Amino acid sequence: MEQIFGKNSIDIEALREFCEREGKMVEYRKGDQLEREGDPARWVAFVTDGCFKYVNHSSDGREHITWFSFAGEFVADYPTFLYGQPAQTTIEAMMPSRVLRVSGEQLVDFFRQDAEKMELRSIIAEHILFQFRSRYIDLHCATARERYERLLQRCPGIVEHLDLQDIASFLNVTPKTISMIRKDITFGKD
Repeated sequence: MEQIFGKNSIDIEALREFCEREGKMVEYRKGDQLEREGDPARWVAFVTDGCFKYVNHSSDGREHITWFSFAGEFVADYPTFLYGQPAQTTIEAMMPSRVLRVSGEQLVDFFRQDAEKMELRSIIAEHILFQFRSRYIDLHCATARERYERLLQRCPGIVEHLDLQDIASFLNVTPKTISMIRKDITFGKD
């Protein structure tokens, strides 16, 4: 599978093969939800086409984009789906998308098959922890421009598919800030 946006940094071949073998191909239209914040989380899916955004709501009702999953990556509210706990985020298709979807129960059974698969579970958890730790550090230590440039490095071509508002939300800045960063990059200002 060619990755249009994202670049995975861990070997997830065994998990992808499991989704291909045991999963159901499901299509999502733009705006369809894989998981909904507060409802029981149930799914993990391998994205074959398209992309998803993770949306959380603040107490004042504002939406905040907290993560993305692209073709060639997995999409899930990990680890809540493993145990059927309430989803901590809404996961929504950003464009027409297709996934190979399995349930949390299926995945738990897969992990229990042998020590190698249980090790894969640990590797996935550690990878997610590393991603979120890096994002947390970026939000505290990197400038808005540095966060924007890192997003473009991780996801070349993403700007053609995201609204300015979604990028701004993910980077925790205003749309005006993103416009100014783009202008600076275009005209070579630092």
